Amino acid sequence: MKKILSALILAALGGALLPASAEIVVIVSKQNPATRMFSEQASQFFLGKSNLFTPVDQADGSPIRNEFYKKVADKDAAQVKALWSKLVFTGKATPPKEYPNSADVKKAVAADPKAIGYIDKSAVDDTVKVILTLP
Repeated sequence: MKKILSALILAALGGALLPASAEIVVIVSKQNPATRMFSEQASQFFLGKSNLFTPVDQADGSPIRNEFYKKVADKDAAQVKALWSKLVFTGKATPPKEYPNSADVKKAVAADPKAIGYIDKSAVDDTVKVILTLP
């Protein structure tokens, strides 16, 4: 009984110490004419189903990347990696270039009118345009 109670207390404390999920926004360059986008549309670019935009990805294994794919495509990291492996193997697409953090993603998107990326909402500034906010 003590072990169960201890496990429950540790689980409760561990859950309380985890940060709340941040709000993620999809961004494009200020030069891009796009003004709004739906989640389903964004997933098309990040899953290699459309080449209208050039996707810019966060680092593999980063919490924001995992949360983004879960919210926009209802897929976990392993599913996304498997999908891209298949597309690359068959020569149908090239995976998005990865950047280590939101600041680098924002910089890459701001410099390329065809780029699309996602960052934490708190990292948005006047160098990029938000076209989708994920709850």
